Amino acid sequence: MSVVLTGATAALMATAITVPASAAAVGAADGPGTGPRCSPRVSALGFSDALDKRVVNGADVGGLSSLAFDVRSHSWASAVDNHASDPARIWFFRNLGDPKPVRDPLVLRKPDGTPYTGTGSDNEGLAVLPDGDYVVSSETEPSIRIFDRDGVQKESLPVPARFAVAGTTPDGEAASNATLEGLTVSPSGREIIASMEDALSGDVSATGDASLHRFLVYTVDGTGQWHLIKQVGYRAEPDMRIPEVAAYRDDAILVEEAAFDSTAGNSVDLFTVTGLRKAADVGALPNLSDAPRADIVAKQHLADLVNCPTLGAPTKEAQANPLLDNYEGMAITGNGPGLIGVSLISDDNFSAMQTTRVLNLAAHLP
Repeated sequence: MSVVLTGATAALMATAITVPASAAAVGAADGPGTGPRCSPRVSALGFSDALDKRVVNGADVGGLSSLAFDVRSHSWASAVDNHASDPARIWFFRNLGDPKPVRDPLVLRKPDGTPYTGTGSDNEGLAVLPDGDYVVSSETEPSIRIFDRDGVQKESLPVPARFAVAGTTPDGEAASNATLEGLTVSPSGREIIASMEDALSGDVSATGDASLHRFLVYTVDGTGQWHLIKQVGYRAEPDMRIPEVAAYRDDAILVEEAAFDSTAGNSVDLFTVTGLRKAADVGALPNLSDAPRADIVAKQHLADLVNCPTLGAPTKEAQANPLLDNYEGMAITGNGPGLIGVSLISDDNFSAMQTTRVLNLAAHLP
């Protein structure tokens, strides 16, 4: 099911939002204050469940945990986080208002050509570099790998030893299935930012506060080599995880915080962080709870998506707002005078009780 806005809203969508070059339009942008709002600065444009439980040439579409625009294929891309022993895949589709796969998925392969599978990788983050290479973060190790257009791994970026899953290495401090979940590339293509879903054990305070997360920031040099230049400290709201980040300027990112409750369902809050390049490097700090307040980046609340209009969305499980689901991928999908398009995609975990859904928003971002 998808929702399409008409009349003045559709006209504004057609003129105020410009999606990335050669991309199919997301749909319409309803300026905050003139249409269905999630907050004073965010409007809900519509949603689509067109990808839910879809099968393409025998392959199940599901487990979609990321969203990025691929200029060379003129399509949106989403990586499957893991699915048993299936090959690791990237799906491609067009038109986020009513997405449809446009080809068989790209299989991600090791340098020797053998495929990664769901038993050895958990690909939660995806970004596309200006040269068309795919950057993919996996929660398993964790790792950040770069793949060529054929899906063959070219290189792996350095990840600090303490980011490894506890128990897998002597230095590992990360919780299993809660590592490098978010991934984005700056609009210039010169920065890669990866975010930890949960806190490292070494960053938990003496009182048990586990709300401080680390982001990894990489830059590319003139020879095309990527270097880890700093770690950034970010404080999430209590009991919230970070499924995704999306750069909307070279110095600013949108951060998704989320949680799930068996009674209230999913909750999603969006925050902005600006001045990222001036953010303190906290890489040398053993425990972020001891960091000066100025060393943790400031954030600005944008919207609580539970407050969005329901748009008539169906739901398969208990939800405070049936429009909500397990949104784990997010991308900047267009921009215009004072407005930026933002789309989220949900990971159904290949479960009959969850939905693969694309939610399209328009936002005023600082």
